Amino acid sequence: MNAFDVQRPPAEVLHAEELARLAETDSAPKPPGWKLSLRAVRAFLGGDRKLGIEAKFVGDTALIERAMVSLVTQRGLLLVGEPGTAKSMLSELLAAAISGDSTLVIQGGAATGEEQIKYGWNYALLINEGPSLAALVPGPLHAGMSAGKLVRFEEITRCPSEVQDSLLSVLSDRVLAIPELGDAEGSLLLARPGFNVIATANTRDRGVNEMSAALKRRFNFETVHPIADFDTEFELVRREAARALAASGVEEAPPLDVIEVLVRSFRELRGGVDGKGGTAERLNAVMSTAEAVSVAHAAGVRAHYLRGDRATPADIVDCLAGVAVKDHAEDLQRVRRYLEQKVPKHKGAAWKALYDARHRLG
Repeated sequence: MNAFDVQRPPAEVLHAEELARLAETDSAPKPPGWKLSLRAVRAFLGGDRKLGIEAKFVGDTALIERAMVSLVTQRGLLLVGEPGTAKSMLSELLAAAISGDSTLVIQGGAATGEEQIKYGWNYALLINEGPSLAALVPGPLHAGMSAGKLVRFEEITRCPSEVQDSLLSVLSDRVLAIPELGDAEGSLLLARPGFNVIATANTRDRGVNEMSAALKRRFNFETVHPIADFDTEFELVRREAARALAASGVEEAPPLDVIEVLVRSFRELRGGVDGKGGTAERLNAVMSTAEAVSVAHAAGVRAHYLRGDRATPADIVDCLAGVAVKDHAEDLQRVRRYLEQKVPKHKGAAWKALYDARHRLG
């Protein structure tokens, strides 16, 4: 697969050169079934200047280390946090570095069934030949156990409780029973070294289908917090917006002052504190780093394809409504008040342009 032939290449394709470089220089001990050592995985996620490895996850290094240690053990890893805190990105990067494959993904939802998690059947063969290994269609869990790879379970609490609990025997005994095969070969699948499960749960959705106490005991929980440092968040939004724009055919990223206005306004609306130490209205909407990247991307696309120039603060205003108004219509009024009352307190041409464009907010 060529990283430029698809909209969103998997992490192991996008960062193939860095992973190969790390594998060549990796002399540290590797856990059974791992492609890289823990030290090399940490360098892949956190960056290594000597090897020219770019930092991809800007969270706490200790979090990365605890996550890796959990995956070496016989317990799963559950990443919890607010929406947009890069839980899915972290799970993808870990799977790419550890297993060389981040595509064994279960997407949790109300309609997710066991057959989408474990295995299904080729019904033409099933009717013609009966249950057999030839008729079995492996799901992500079956494939991960067979190959000794990590399986990613996105939004696990969006699944019904009985579907979640189908993981209990797999996480406890590392065995998947296939009763349809009877006593035939393959009726018991034993996990190979390297297999484990990385799940994610959105804190805003965790109450939808609360995990059972039995399943919780089989996971180590790690909370992924929003980025606390402005400079770190600014650099991440700048880098990821530029990458997304390049994939959309836009070579020029938004000016730095536009990115600064975007990131600061998101932080103020998210945290309820303005840049002067005063209070600001906090939105119900998720004003996350991921949403900031999305707005920067949309603003850049709008400017390039509609006007033929670079993004401006006015483009940010035009794109804000889709972020602020989800299922809380009052958030739009809060953003209006923010633009009217808080933005004028900031100095600079970009902030003035943001204020002057306030009337464009839906």
